Amino acid sequence: MSFWNMFDWGQVLDWVLRAAAVLICIMVHEVSHGAAALCLGDPTAKSQHRLSLNPLRHLDPFGMLMMLFLGFGWAKPVPVDMRYFKHPKSGMALTALAGPASNFVLAFLMLFVSGLLLQLQLTSFLAQLISFLLQVAILSIGLGIFNLIPFPPLDGFKIISAFLPDRIYYTVMGYERYGILVLIAVFWLGGGGRFLSVTLTAALRFLCTISGFPYALLA
Repeated sequence: MSFWNMFDWGQVLDWVLRAAAVLICIMVHEVSHGAAALCLGDPTAKSQHRLSLNPLRHLDPFGMLMMLFLGFGWAKPVPVDMRYFKHPKSGMALTALAGPASNFVLAFLMLFVSGLLLQLQLTSFLAQLISFLLQVAILSIGLGIFNLIPFPPLDGFKIISAFLPDRIYYTVMGYERYGILVLIAVFWLGGGGRFLSVTLTAALRFLCTISGFPYALLA
């Protein structure tokens, strides 16, 4: 038996496609952050080439591994300078919201297109394409939900922080870089996984309903 015949190439292809799906979700999420910030007056992401469609510019290796193996994770944060915003806290909240919102829109589009493709005569290539689109949808929902957790440095915290007093807001933001370590520890110890799974299932079921894709095919 040759060296190459020892590999399960079908499984290798599955992982390659999953990695591609992760990169698409990350790219959409981070570019949306940067685009929202730019619309609100902050050119920082643009000046640092973070509006690029090259997903490698947005890649956080550990966050990507989390998405590959657990179905949720994070990307390299887009730089935002809230001093450019007319209303700094609300500007930061809108910029943060743009990322998860874009993931849910992406998931809806993937499910909608998959539903249309199901109407065609199914071939092996078409089946593989639908499987890939569904993988993008599910991973995109996972990325969006995870980032909506209201804990620094995730987007959910930046959204609710718009309603915090300035003193508390700026104090907590000063420690946000340590928050991801706490989250990793929590999930490593088994906390929060069931919540994310249940929430992802509910979001997926809802998006299937409004997109017309039969949820039964995913259950």
